[in-house]
Amino acid sequence: MSAVTGTEAESAAQVLTPRVTEAPPPPGAHTPPAPRPSRGSPAPARVARLRGALRRLPYLLLKGATKSVAVAALLLLWETAPRLGLVDRTFLPPFSEVAGAWWGLVADGQLADHTRASLARSFSGFGLAVAVAVPLGLLIGWYRPVADLLGPLLEVFRNTAALALLPVFVLLLGIGETSKISIVVYACTWPILLNTISAVRNVDPTLLRLAKSMDLSAPRLFQKVILPASVPVMFTGIRLAGAVSILVLVAAEMIGAKAGLGYLINASQYNFAIPQMYAGIITISAIGVVFNQFLVAVERRLSSWRVPAAG
Repeated sequence: MSAVTGTEAESAAQVLTPRVTEAPPPPGAHTPPAPRPSRGSPAPARVARLRGALRRLPYLLLKGATKSVAVAALLLLWETAPRLGLVDRTFLPPFSEVAGAWWGLVADGQLADHTRASLARSFSGFGLAVAVAVPLGLLIGWYRPVADLLGPLLEVFRNTAALALLPVFVLLLGIGETSKISIVVYACTWPILLNTISAVRNVDPTLLRLAKSMDLSAPRLFQKVILPASVPVMFTGIRLAGAVSILVLVAAEMIGAKAGLGYLINASQYNFAIPQMYAGIITISAIGVVFNQFLVAVERRLSSWRVPAAG
């Protein structure tokens, strides 16, 4: 009789041992949820972020104080000079009175109405100027025959001040919204157009040679090299146009307008409501600062490919 090996004995034991199966839970019975795999506690990451924020807090406070000290000094001088009799408070009231007048305009809804009217005109004209001037500037900067054709005409109009043409726009287009938006378009077009032309013409020649060595087609060269390299200088013109759109509009609203920040300033001057006049001026300045910061953020987003220089 042959001996039974260990492997055969284990196999026989597995066959003879009855297999125990779990009975399914009865209907309606509570089934405990399956344990989730542990992903580690997020506490260390949060603590690290909190420590980093605490380390940067003194730097951020110092930076904010440095940026605001000049504005705070100006407001302090504005508040104290009329009270000390250094200037006539009839024509330059203290800042606290101007702030009270500004809050009064906010409370009765006048400031919101005038601001809404001005922003609608300003942004409409600015948007149309960007839509027209950027493609035209890219075309003129990239194609020399177009530049030779339109160059003399551009020189004539870019040296003509927008406010000098304001009576012409009013005579031709009336005193309604069309003339105000048109004068904003005209004033904003030139900074954008000239900076876009300069940006295209001053692209680094090394980039162009490298791109041409890769046998890129003209459309791909324009898309991958010319357009990205032109963004920083182009946005310089766009930011200038953003400031111009507000300044020119205020002057246009002083002629034949029934609403707008320019109308508010002009009407306050005629009615000798000097605090309200300064409140309108402050509102325009605040809008200009916020709009410029928005354009700076957009420029950084579109120029994120640039590597900052080591400092």
